[in-house]
Amino acid sequence: MTARIGVVTFPGSLDDRDAQRAVRLAGAEPVALWHADHDLQGVDAIVLPGGFSYGDYLRAGAIAALAPIMSEVKDAAAKGVPVLGICNGFQMLVEAHLLPGGLIRNANQQFIRRDQKLRVENADTAWTNAFSAGEEIVIPLKNGDGGYIADAETLARLEGEGRVAFRYLGVNPNGSLNDIAGLVNERGNVVGLMPHPEHAVEPGFGPDTAAAMRSGEDGARFFASAIAALARVAA
Repeated sequence: MTARIGVVTFPGSLDDRDAQRAVRLAGAEPVALWHADHDLQGVDAIVLPGGFSYGDYLRAGAIAALAPIMSEVKDAAAKGVPVLGICNGFQMLVEAHLLPGGLIRNANQQFIRRDQKLRVENADTAWTNAFSAGEEIVIPLKNGDGGYIADAETLARLEGEGRVAFRYLGVNPNGSLNDIAGLVNERGNVVGLMPHPEHAVEPGFGPDTAAAMRSGEDGARFFASAIAALARVAA
């Protein structure tokens, strides 16, 4: 049975169609969800895509975290449904308290766009099981409010519990504490990260690699991971 992965569109979402395409290329059925609804349409997993929801007013992701559908997203996450927050979606997850800490303006006060090297720190989540711990990957990044912050106690807990999912390598593009690029919740089903895996899912459109220009497909394994995790649950 084909997995159904919902992608929520908010006013100001930019990468929802890209996320839907990534889901389709991975072999699942993308389901378009709307921010103002209270219906997840029975999806097996959820993606909160990148963009500038509600114009990033108040704080990035702050208004979206209070959207009607987020009540259902939080209930689903509590039941173990895989949820992936990408960039603005990561901001929504911290604003909705599904992940700890916060995300603030980049340290250089500028919007950053680059192909970013990451190290996989946790390969045991619903969205990272197709990777190996310690593996280095390259994923496009584009954000203005990607600086991850948390108090010292929270940082120590995240590190001690292995809940840092990804860490920036080579350069920290936004001043995130501990070079944190992505986090996972205690249960392992909710992952948030600033880089955009949906932009690295097919040859000709991803980051450059040693093999060829624009050939990077590391992002495809995020969506393959979710499909594999769902298959194990269904078995």
